[in-house]
Amino acid sequence: MPRFFVESVEGDFVEITGEDARHIALSLRMKNGEHLVLCDGKGREAEAVIREAFPESVVLDIIERRDSAAEPETEVILYQALPKFDKLEYIVQKSVELGVSKIVPVLTSRCISRPDEKTMKKKLERLRKIADEAAKQSGRGRLPEVGELMTYKNAVLEMAKAETPIFFFEHAQYPLHEIMEKHTGKTIAMMVGSEGGFSDDEAEFAAEHGALIASLGPRILRCETAPVAALAAIMYAAGEMEIK
Repeated sequence: MPRFFVESVEGDFVEITGEDARHIALSLRMKNGEHLVLCDGKGREAEAVIREAFPESVVLDIIERRDSAAEPETEVILYQALPKFDKLEYIVQKSVELGVSKIVPVLTSRCISRPDEKTMKKKLERLRKIADEAAKQSGRGRLPEVGELMTYKNAVLEMAKAETPIFFFEHAQYPLHEIMEKHTGKTIAMMVGSEGGFSDDEAEFAAEHGALIASLGPRILRCETAPVAALAAIMYAAGEMEIK
């Protein structure tokens, strides 16, 4: 069934307006009596039936509420060193599909892409729309956040608050599977480099602040491949890719 995010799924009915209403009434051509799923973006969802559908307003009656079965119990935040934006769009889309909780763009010393404030604001709007669409497509019950651009040092200090902070670097101290075997909490933060990777000084700073310097194996992965591979491996190791 089609999925749409709304502010709340409490109450007996929900009214959808704007772009989503036009999509339901015109693009999907849904009619009275048809069912869809509404998500509150916080892990709760509801099956609803259309009472009336017009391009400017769709009114639905709530049939059943439940917790979203597609949401992982493990919270993973991706701190992504800023790559070129076509690559970042891909990373956002695939990370949301895999179950990421939040994506934070990070400006590091080797980032090729260095947008000004106005450009970054416009790009973030697009990235958040991509995240929204990917969440709907993949059946997510939460709407993952795309955060504001952070400086490298602030990002490292923030990710250090997670129960398991992982920093991916070619000169690694730990294989990822060893880190995940010891992980017992519910929060993981991971940082992945851009096209130029990280400098030795950046890796040293991360290690000094508690990050576990990890490897994804002997092969060199492209910057848009590495976060997707890492997130898939982490979700599998955490038991989040099994049918429950």
